[in-house]
Amino acid sequence: MPMVETINLTKRYGDLVALNNLNLTINEGDCFGFIGPNGAGKTTTIKILATLLKPTSGQANIAGLTVGYQNRQIRPLVGYVPDFMGEYEDMVCTEYLEFFAAAYGIHGQQRKKIVNDVLELTDMTYKATAEVKSLSRGMQQRLSVARVLLHDPKVLLMDEPASGLDPRARIEMRELLKELRRMGKTIIISSHILPELAELCNVVGIIERGTLLFSGSVDEALKRAKLGHVYQLAVADRSEQAAEVLAKVPGVKKVQIVAADATTAAGRSGGKEIHISFEEHPGKVSADLVNVLVNQGFRVSKFVEEPVNLETAFMRLTKGLVN
Repeated sequence: MPMVETINLTKRYGDLVALNNLNLTINEGDCFGFIGPNGAGKTTTIKILATLLKPTSGQANIAGLTVGYQNRQIRPLVGYVPDFMGEYEDMVCTEYLEFFAAAYGIHGQQRKKIVNDVLELTDMTYKATAEVKSLSRGMQQRLSVARVLLHDPKVLLMDEPASGLDPRARIEMRELLKELRRMGKTIIISSHILPELAELCNVVGIIERGTLLFSGSVDEALKRAKLGHVYQLAVADRSEQAAEVLAKVPGVKKVQIVAADATTAAGRSGGKEIHISFEEHPGKVSADLVNVLVNQGFRVSKFVEEPVNLETAFMRLTKGLVN
C-alpha cells in the first residue's frame, strides 16, 4: 500500500483549475521532489495532503486513510513545513517547541526530552534560549522542521524549505533532510533548487498549470529529457559562419546558436555556443565536426556532449505555462 496516493485529485477556485486530475503514488521511505513553476499547483497539493484544504473532487490518501473523511487519524501521521513560519512574540526556541508539543498531547518529562531530542537532531541546541524572532531565515526553517518532528510523523510535507536561504543554510537543510530520509521518513518536498532535488530525491513529479506532466525516478526523467544527442561547440569568432558549415555536414539534424553560460563564455565569439543535434548516435561524425571547422580556419574552444540533468528535464518537459 502506498504511503501517499492521490486519485484524480482536483481543486478549483471558481473558473481557475489549480489541480487537474492529479494522480500520484509515493511509497514509504520515498523522497519525492515536486517540481513546477509558481502557480503550478504544488502548494495546493501539499495543503490538501496536510488536511488544510478540501479537494473539489478526487481523493487523497495518507497511509490508507482518506483526506477529508479521516483527518483526525491523518494529522498525527503528517508534519507540514510551510515556506514561512509564524513568529511568536517573546518566545524562545524551547518555549516555542514546548507549546507545540503540548498541543500534540506530549507532557511532563517526556515533553522536555523530546524537545531536547529534536533540537539536537536539527543541530539547534545552542539556540535553545534564543528568541524565535531573532533567528535567521535558515534557523527559522530548521526550527520549523524541529516543530514537525515533535510527534514523530511518518510523512513530512515541505513547501519550499530552502527558499530564501543562503548557500550555507541550504547545504545544512539538505543534510538534515538526508538524515530524516535515513530515519525512514516519507518526504514530499517542493523546490525550485533543482540540483539539490536531484541529489536528495529518488522520485520526482513535474507539474505545470495543475497538470502532472511526469512522475517517476530521477533517471527516468533524465531519459525522457534526452531527445537524441546534442553537442555543445564554441569557436573563438565567426559563430554564424561556423554554424552554416556544420549544418551541411551529413548526419547533422539541427544547428542552433544560443547564448553561452556567462560563467564559461569568456573568449568566445560574443559569448555564443553552437548546439548540434543528431537523430541517431553521432559516432565518428561528432569527431569529424571539429576537423571540418579546423580545416576551414575556425578555432574551436569547446566541444562536449550536452549534459542532461534535472534542470534540463524540467525545461524540456514543461512549456512555461502558469495559471
